[in-house]
Order: sequence, then structure tokens, then C-alpha cells
Amino acid sequence: MDFTNFLMMGQEIGLVAVFLVLFFYDIIASERAKQWFLPVTCVLFAVLTLWGFCPDKPSGEAFGGMFIQSPITVLMKNVLNIATLIVFLQTAGWLGKDELRGRRFEFFLITLITLLGMYIMISSGNFMMLYIGMETASLPLACLAAYNKHKERSAEAGVKFVLISALSSAVMLFGLSFLYGATGSFYFTDMSTAVSGQPLVIIGLVFFFGGLGFKLSLVPFHLWTADVYEGAPTSVTAYLSVVSKGAAAFALLFALYKVFGSIEQVWQNIIWWLSVITITLGNLFAIRQTDIKRFFAFSSISQAGYILLGIIAGNAQGMASTVYYVLVYVFSNLAAFAVISAVENATKGQTTIAAFNGLYKNNPRLSLVMTFAVFSLGGIPPFAGFFSKFFIFMAAASSEQYLLVFIALLNTVVSLYYYLLIVKAMFINEPVSEPVRIRSDVYNKISMLTCVVGILLLGIFGFFFYNIADKFSFGI
Repeated sequence: MDFTNFLMMGQEIGLVAVFLVLFFYDIIASERAKQWFLPVTCVLFAVLTLWGFCPDKPSGEAFGGMFIQSPITVLMKNVLNIATLIVFLQTAGWLGKDELRGRRFEFFLITLITLLGMYIMISSGNFMMLYIGMETASLPLACLAAYNKHKERSAEAGVKFVLISALSSAVMLFGLSFLYGATGSFYFTDMSTAVSGQPLVIIGLVFFFGGLGFKLSLVPFHLWTADVYEGAPTSVTAYLSVVSKGAAAFALLFALYKVFGSIEQVWQNIIWWLSVITITLGNLFAIRQTDIKRFFAFSSISQAGYILLGIIAGNAQGMASTVYYVLVYVFSNLAAFAVISAVENATKGQTTIAAFNGLYKNNPRLSLVMTFAVFSLGGIPPFAGFFSKFFIFMAAASSEQYLLVFIALLNTVVSLYYYLLIVKAMFINEPVSEPVRIRSDVYNKISMLTCVVGILLLGIFGFFFYNIADKFSFGI
């Protein structure tokens, strides 16, 4: 391997460089200089994100095929970068609290480590590399979930996340041992030629699904989601709901098509049932929630079921629809969490749906942002969420999954009901207590503006989807 191989790891090297700059800045800078840590972090990471969109990046393999870089993997990492940058902007109000004094900077460093693990997951050409990436991402996430260590629910969220994460890792490794026994290799290219319908492969595939199903919050691997989302700091919940979920979806997409393409009928049946159960249970349990973070936990479970519709299609249209769906989901979900963060900071930690009663009277702009977010998540035109659902339904229909599309459409109607409950609370319900004037910091305002622009532009201009589809037209 020569120096040119490292050029393919430009995004990973750039991320490590940002990490090192921030690490030494935290060590060397004076207390007065550290006040600029957040803007410096956002500027550096924004530069890395913009650089990711520069054309003509080298493609190929490194480390004997364990690391793979292509225009598609670059695109997927760019989607995760956009989401992470928005989350960083939303942390100003939370990290500015007195109880986090002296521990504000570790959040960004730990988050960058998790993102590096997700990069590795996406670019893996070997199941061991995928597992290393998954562990690099998962363990620091437990630290983030328990970041408010003096709060019982946050500590509980960290403990639950690390325990379930360890269990899911064991399940995945158990499945990989079956796959290695059946094929004699962990490399995607070698395994793809050796995979057939033998029982060892099918058992290994099922356990592999179980391991990534935890990251995606698929039913029945979803039981940790609501408790962790509720207990974790809101910014961490936002990160878990979009970045972690997106990375797992992309990794699953690559593994299925590169390794298990010859037994497509087997994993399509698995995805069919997982999608139906995940969408349905996510929607039904979301209706019952009174806490806004638990509400969006079950909403994210349901959204994971919709993501599977693109994967089950088994064609370039389905893969492009999956990436586009995740991109739209990033803007829609993070817009909602930006509002939740603003309300939580103004009401001293209130995250019940009742805290949003009469929000329109106090802050109509926040109400408008939340309305855009839930309308997009519910798939109401002309917002981007409508088009993301349209494309993903079309992809599933192109592979003749008509019954699955019909069930998903029925569930979309159900989701509209509980999303409109939030709109009703903001515009119709009377406040349960004296209205509190809610003011957002400038960073959160920038994040909300970015999300609203994304929700509108991704729906109005179709070239975003077609640009993604062009990259997949040449295969993965």
C-alpha cells in the first residue's frame, strides 16, 4: 500500500485533524480563549463538511480491501456531517449551563470519535472492519447518553445503552462466526461468491440483522430507545435519532447488496416483516406518549421501518431513495429537536407535550418551525418528507411489494394523527401555567433556519434526488 491509498481516506484524516486541533486547543487555550470553543468547532467542522462536497475525490480500496471509498460512500458521509454540524449548533444552550462548566469540550471530542466509527462502518469492505467501526461509534455514545451524570435519568440512559449495545455486539459477532464458518472469509468480495442458501449463512444473516437492528431501533430490538431518548440530553437524543440511525442504515444497505445479493429472497422476507411490525408498533406507541422525547423515540422507530422500504427494493432506485429519505429525515427531525431544546432550556427541563400548549402565543416562529418539521415527518406536501416517502414507496412498488406499500400508506395516515397532536397543542390548547417567553440562542436559530431551508428546498427541487440516483446508477 502506497501513499495514494491514504488519499482515499481524506474524510477520515480530515476528521482526525479536526479532533486533534480541538484537543490541543482545549489543553493549551486560556479560560478566556475557551469561550470561543463552540464557534471554532462549528467553523472547523463546517469546512470539513464543505470539503466533502468537492468533486473528484479518489476512489478505490485500501488495507487489502478492508476499506472502500467511492462517490456513494462520500455522499453518505456528507449526509452524516450535515447532521452532526446541525447538532453542534444546537448544543450552545445546553452546554452553557453552570453544571456543565469544565465538561463542555469533551462533548465535541467524544462526538467526533463516534462519527469516525460511523465513517468506518460505511466504508467497510470487511465484516471485522464493520464491527470495529460499530464499536468505535457505540461505546462513546453511551458516554454521551450519560453526559448529565448528576441526573438519574441520564445515568440510567447511559447504563441501558451500554448494556444493550454490548448484547447487540455479542449477537452480531455470533452471527459473523457462522458466516465465516460457511464462507471462510470476512471480506465482502470473497463472501459474495461463496454465499448461498446454506443454513449457516441464513443463521448468520439473522444474527447480523439483530446486531444492526439495535442501531436502527427495529422492532423487536427497539426496547432501549424510548428510555435512552428520554434520559439522554436533548442534543444527544437528536444525534442518536439521525446520525447513528443513518450510519446503521447505510452499513446495512452495503452489506446486503455486496454480500447477500445472491440470497435476496431470504433477506427480503425478513425485511418485509420487520418493516411492517416496526412501522405499526412505532406508530401505535407514539400515540400514547405524553413526553415529547419519548414521542419522537417511537416516531424514529416508525421512520426506521420506512427506511427498510428502500432497502427491500433491491435496485438502484431503492438505494437512492434510502439515502434521500435519510437526508430529508435529518433536516425534519433536527428541526423538531431544535424547538424541543429551546423549550426545555426556557422551562427548566420540561419535555412534556403539555409544555408546548399555547406555544404559538409565546413564540410563533418556534411553532412554525415545529409545524414544518412534523408536517415533513408526516409526509404532507409540499414539504420534503412527502417526496421522500413518495420515492421510497415507488422504489418498493417497483419490486412489486404492493402489499407492503399499502400497509405503509395506512400507517402514514395513523402517523398524521399523532403528529397533528403537537400542532394542536401549540395552536389550539391553552397553556397549563403562566406563559414563559422562549428565546433561542443565535446558534440554535442558525440550526433551525438550516433545517427549514432543507425541508423546503429538498421538496421543491427534484435535482437533489436525481443527483443521488445518478451516483447509484453505476452500482455500489
